[in-house]
Amino acid sequence: MKNKSYQARVLVLLGIAFVPLWLLGQIPAGYYDAANGLSGQALKTALHGIIDNHTELTYTEVVNALKVTDEDPNNADNVICFYTGWSYAKSNFGGGVSQWNREHTWSKSHGNFGTVPPEGTDLHHLKPTDVTVNSQKGNKDFDNGGTLYIDGDGPTGCYYTDSTWEPRDAVKGDVARIIFYMEVRYEGDTGELNLEMVDYVNSAPNGEPFYGKKSTLLLWHQNDTVDDFERNRNNIIYSNYQGNRNPFIDHPEYASLIWGGVKPEPTNHTANFENKRALELNWTDASGPDLPDGYLIKASTVSFNDIQQPTDGVPEQDSLLVKNVSYGVQTCTFNYLNPATTYYFKIFAYSNSGSNIDYKLDGTIMQSSATSAP
Repeated sequence: MKNKSYQARVLVLLGIAFVPLWLLGQIPAGYYDAANGLSGQALKTALHGIIDNHTELTYTEVVNALKVTDEDPNNADNVICFYTGWSYAKSNFGGGVSQWNREHTWSKSHGNFGTVPPEGTDLHHLKPTDVTVNSQKGNKDFDNGGTLYIDGDGPTGCYYTDSTWEPRDAVKGDVARIIFYMEVRYEGDTGELNLEMVDYVNSAPNGEPFYGKKSTLLLWHQNDTVDDFERNRNNIIYSNYQGNRNPFIDHPEYASLIWGGVKPEPTNHTANFENKRALELNWTDASGPDLPDGYLIKASTVSFNDIQQPTDGVPEQDSLLVKNVSYGVQTCTFNYLNPATTYYFKIFAYSNSGSNIDYKLDGTIMQSSATSAP
């Protein structure tokens, strides 16, 4: 029988093996001194030097370590399963459907490192999970969307597609910070892989050492901030097992300093979108707390419905019937169009650029039509 219960992420320290409680909860003095004042690749390199060459565990030793690092704060006989928050008896470890096992958050096949040290036994990315939930997650990349996964014991709060896994909201940031750690810790030193985040899914069809989706993970990191369970776990791994820390738990700001921030989509569309001359379009800029970086304007000679909506992550290049305009310009001219022809226009606000571009597609999309001169 599973000893399962739903647990809130509230830390009540009941006692930790090996290390007195008074030693936990503090970042060691001077630990990040080498990273002070840095950003970008320089910061990433400095952090790698700080957390590299940790004490390695065997895959068997990981089991007992997880019983300490992920102990249920409300029941010292149990562990908390990562993706679901369910509480299972520590003794109920194994491969059966009613047991918990070891989950590689950075899946083993994304680099084909198996269960050997250091990548395959690094406690910073190994977590207890329900066996069947672990199987469903498999080696999927992390991204939003899909179908709610209902385990034999009920809804998990996780969603899946053929290629992606979205964990419950309470651990989205935990997942992101684990993936950030793995990219920085493993930089291709002698005998180790060079693990890298990418901004797409299906990232490792042939065992490539890649994991996605970076822009989604950065948003999860921003939206689900570090909690006491993560901090306590980080301290235990450092003090009792590996002698290294996850920098993105101690200093969440390091993520944006290395990879940049990801802006949310704009909160509103433009107003008063109209044409004042045959081919000149004018509008009033969007307003609100999250302003766009620009607008995509698309035209058609058929109808408004003929204009295809853009796709997040896929920027569209300027052409005869497509224009990108920066926020604040509030006007756009389409040239070299057919004479005496009616053109239909739609305008889409967006944030970010390149593979991180995020279009606002919900709500009312402003549209206007105009007829070119004879």
